[in-house]
Amino acid sequence: MKTRFGLTLIMITCLLFTNCKVKVDLINDEFPEAKQEVMQTFGEIAQSIKDGDIEKLIAFHAYGPKFTEFKNGALRNGGDDNEIHERNVFGAVTEVIKFDAKDLQIAVYGDVANLTFHSDFQLKFGDDIVEVNDQISLLFVKTDKGWKMVHEHHSALHPKS
Repeated sequence: MKTRFGLTLIMITCLLFTNCKVKVDLINDEFPEAKQEVMQTFGEIAQSIKDGDIEKLIAFHAYGPKFTEFKNGALRNGGDDNEIHERNVFGAVTEVIKFDAKDLQIAVYGDVANLTFHSDFQLKFGDDIVEVNDQISLLFVKTDKGWKMVHEHHSALHPKS
């Protein structure tokens, strides 16, 4: 009898504790630790570009069948096209003159984060300087290897006159 009562008490305790989970509000909670991790990842992405370390830059992407990118008003492309573009563009940069991310915001939704900013970049390709003033969104997913990009969106920034 005592054993049955003890087992019942243990079962009730287990049920109570498994149903008493802290509720997470994915929309309104800030997730400050995750936000800091994403910011650190973005800083490492910027540094890989400044250092010309293309392999490190590529490693921040989670290429696969779900990876997507929008850029320059063109149709969506996938990971293969994005990797080719990243290697061709950032592999040809001879100097990063300016790499500012203005109005940067990070919104974390658990294991997903959206980082948005207005780019103010000046990149040198040989003797040519190219200014990049875009609206950029980078969508990250938390993996066992850190935060990885699964979507990029780049469109020209047209500030109000």
